[in-house]
Amino acid sequence: MSGDGPLSGLIVADFSRIVAGPYCTMLLGDLGAEVIKVESPAGDDTRTFKPPVRDDESTYYLAVNRNKRSVALDLADQGDLVLARRLAHRADVFVHNFKPGTTERYDLGYEQVAAVNPGVVYCAISGFGTRGGAALPGYDLLIQAASGMMAMTGEADGPPLRTGISAIDVMTGLHAAVAVLAALNHRTATGHGQLLEIDLLSSALSSMINQSSAWVAGGVVPQRMGNEHPSLFPYGPLPTADRELIVVAGNDRQYRTLCDVLERPDLAADPRFASVRLRNDHRDELRPELEAVLATRGADEWAELLTRAGLPCGPINDVRRGVEMATRLGLEPVVDVEGVPMVRNPVTYSLTPPRYRHRPPALDNAGESIRAWLASEASAKEPIGA
Repeated sequence: MSGDGPLSGLIVADFSRIVAGPYCTMLLGDLGAEVIKVESPAGDDTRTFKPPVRDDESTYYLAVNRNKRSVALDLADQGDLVLARRLAHRADVFVHNFKPGTTERYDLGYEQVAAVNPGVVYCAISGFGTRGGAALPGYDLLIQAASGMMAMTGEADGPPLRTGISAIDVMTGLHAAVAVLAALNHRTATGHGQLLEIDLLSSALSSMINQSSAWVAGGVVPQRMGNEHPSLFPYGPLPTADRELIVVAGNDRQYRTLCDVLERPDLAADPRFASVRLRNDHRDELRPELEAVLATRGADEWAELLTRAGLPCGPINDVRRGVEMATRLGLEPVVDVEGVPMVRNPVTYSLTPPRYRHRPPALDNAGESIRAWLASEASAKEPIGA
């Protein structure tokens, strides 16, 4: 069952569910790791997140579970628990997002697993960490609220808003994947596995980059600004004769290019707008000047003129148009995985490209073969049956 790729031959025991853990393990599976998705008899929660669906399967579930084989194990059943422990003892990587303290009750905690499998890279994902927040449940929406992300998302005079995706779950999954790869490299050099702990709140604070730094380093609490950038202007949507157009002038050179295309050299020469800092300070004076010129043509015409001049700009697409744009640009955003269209792994490798070996599995689709492998005295590296 092992596949080609830089992680080929590694066994990942994926005891996670929802998004953060499954996204991490899917990325590892894309690179050739053998990912065994352990589910309760009820299955991963996202199997029930409907609509939308494809052939009655949740597209939410499909999005983060390719390149895995599923086995349903009931940890309340002693026989299944024995198999779960055997998997942990054979795995190179163990990923879970149980509430802190849960795995220890099943002898699946890090110390318990590492006592038998000292080389294991054990990645524990939680909502608020293992200390004061250990008892708190972690969901993306809750962390968006707790971290401050919602408070700075939305229009200035509107309510706080969540992002359109489970952004913190995805970023946590990325952080987890990076950590696993670093720990595997360390194991190659030293022979030692280790415990990795990542919580959604810490991941959120790290991922908010300039906004969290605004408070930590500058003592400034970011506020909602809609589509405005706190440090740059123009940098966002501006109205044209027919619809809004994203216009990016992130430095002085780009601003001068914008003024040239708009045929407003006076705005480039105006001392109020001479630098990034000054344009930011005087955005309320600069905005109507730009909008007055942009109102004379439609968004498509301006986009052509600005793009030709080398200025970043573009329409506000829906997801369909975003995929279509990536396709037009030759990025090949969609791959077919055993009949299921999926968004491809975003990284292009010159020597070790991602492999799309398995469609997201049906619940317990490999249960029989995985159970037989775990029940046997086979070597941990012996291939699991088809």
